[in-house]
Amino acid sequence: MSKKSMKSRFLGSLRSPQTRVRFFSLVLFAAVISFVLYQGTKSPVVIKVNGEEQQVFTHANTVGELLQARDINISEYDKVTPSLNTKIVSRMTIEWEQAKEVIISVDGNQSSVWTTESLVKNILEEANIEVTEHDQVLQGLDTEVGADNKIDIQKAFQVTLVDGLEERQVWSTSTTVANFLKQQEIQLGEFDRVEKELEDVITPEDKIAVVRVEKVTDVVEESVDFAVEKKNDSSLLKGKEKVVTKGADGKVSRTYEVVKENGKVIEKTLKSEEVVKEPTTKVVAVGTKVVTASVSRSNTEAPANGKEFYVTATAYTPYCNGCSGYSAAGINLRSDENLKLIAVDPNVIPLGTKVWVEGYGYAVAGDTGGSIKGNKIDVLVQTKQQAYSWGRKQVRIKVLN
Repeated sequence: MSKKSMKSRFLGSLRSPQTRVRFFSLVLFAAVISFVLYQGTKSPVVIKVNGEEQQVFTHANTVGELLQARDINISEYDKVTPSLNTKIVSRMTIEWEQAKEVIISVDGNQSSVWTTESLVKNILEEANIEVTEHDQVLQGLDTEVGADNKIDIQKAFQVTLVDGLEERQVWSTSTTVANFLKQQEIQLGEFDRVEKELEDVITPEDKIAVVRVEKVTDVVEESVDFAVEKKNDSSLLKGKEKVVTKGADGKVSRTYEVVKENGKVIEKTLKSEEVVKEPTTKVVAVGTKVVTASVSRSNTEAPANGKEFYVTATAYTPYCNGCSGYSAAGINLRSDENLKLIAVDPNVIPLGTKVWVEGYGYAVAGDTGGSIKGNKIDVLVQTKQQAYSWGRKQVRIKVLN
């Protein structure tokens, strides 16, 4: 039978209503069976996208084919587990973490990094940004990056802090003096001051000095010098003085306001004072008596009365080296060539005393000398030759008054 005849007979059979129904039912059944069989051969897979899970069925051979078939575009920074070349296994889980761009600001200088990490410290490690214990990370190293995907870092630098007398090196991330002091927990007293403006921006190697200012009230007792009053006394030789009344210092209580900077007094202001004890004036008698001596040299006979003892006697002239020409009692030694006068130790023979000296005659004790101590005298002569002739000798002396 020809193909044409077979086609005619087949088409003729389809013209029958019952035949057509049976035919189309058979085709539909075959299609359903084919679909069921097709779907039944797909592998079930769980896809986890950024933490959210979804189950899908696939004929894909690899993870990459599956994601591509579902129009999932993977960037070079995304993280897919397992890898894209991994073969599909029924009921496997595929995790896809989309990378996000994180902006990192270090002291205001910004850079960006694409990452799938969420912890700040992991992101910084991935970006090769080192953070020391002194640096300040505003978001916290152990926290997750925020929705704004930003990390702010302030790098620490060293600053010299002088707090009163204490100086030390400290780390700081502050930008102003006020922030720095707050970070270092420096409390300022009422009168303390900082040698920089609080609004000043600090930079590495800056020196921040805090001056500790203290105002205190100090009450002290202080000595008041006594006054000295001098009165003329005609009973004393001229040039001699005698204390009549001893002086005594007084006391006064003074109240001061004292300002100290770093423990050092820089200002002291007297606020009040009160006399505790009045000072006692010292009274000094000043001698005005002038001694005269005009005893004749010829009168050498010893007097009958007077205290008698022996002394070592030497001689001196009014023209010796370093001599002023006046005696310790104020007598002009050059005014009278007949002047009879001896130098004495006032503790043995008081000045102004009339004496008789063996071999010299009547005289007045009117001078002193550095080497005249004890029972020793120096007789006045007018020339060096006379002094040499006198020499040194033991003589008898009588004190007459």
